[in-house]
Amino acid sequence: MSTQQDIYAVSSKTRPPMLNKENYVPWSSLLLRYAKSRPNGNLIYNSIINGPYIRQIIPEPGDQNREVPVNETFPEQTYDELTEKELKQVEADNQAIQTILPGLPKEIYVVVDSCETTQEIWLHVQQMKKGSDIRIQEKKAKLFNE
Repeated sequence: MSTQQDIYAVSSKTRPPMLNKENYVPWSSLLLRYAKSRPNGNLIYNSIINGPYIRQIIPEPGDQNREVPVNETFPEQTYDELTEKELKQVEADNQAIQTILPGLPKEIYVVVDSCETTQEIWLHVQQMKKGSDIRIQEKKAKLFNE
């Protein structure tokens, strides 16, 4: 094994893999594998790929005698109203963010810091890196043609 492979092997067990300019494809695969290896791994993976748990909106009872509906407030479920399964998913959503952010370089972290969900971060990084991969391929093709 090379030193780089040794580093990847060790860090895959102890911390998320680091993204750099040239390793998006292996990084994304390693990150998803790392996420699955964590406690609540499938829930973390689900949060990255499919988005976070969305709390239900609970309508407050209105006046049944009112003929014209009036705007009612619809609060989100509180933590006390969540089931154990829903609480685990909310916890996994938080863990998912802490799984992906430490593996990002500062220049990408600054761009995705305003994202609210791990899925948004994941898709944003994917879009940025695939765009840079396309530019690299275009440059290589241009150089090849010259």
